[in-house]
Amino acid sequence: MKINQIGNHGVNPYQRNAEKATQMETSKKPVDKVEISSHAKNLQEISMFEKNREAKVNAIKSQVEQGTYSPNPKDIAKKLLDFYR
Repeated sequence: MKINQIGNHGVNPYQRNAEKATQMETSKKPVDKVEISSHAKNLQEISMFEKNREAKVNAIKSQVEQGTYSPNPKDIAKKLLDFYR
């Protein structure tokens, strides 16, 4: 003897909850946002300092490679003392 289902055919009681969950997930998509503070903008302007420093380093490198670099020992000693005081 075969008994067929009577009443609600193919009704999943959890389907409605699953649909609500997917609707909630799709409606709450996060939005990416970037804000640059004024301090960060100032730090970007400091990059000009880095460019000047890089130019000085390259000039000293070329002097060292050519053998014409002659640092002043008194200035070096003074800077070392100032640094450690």
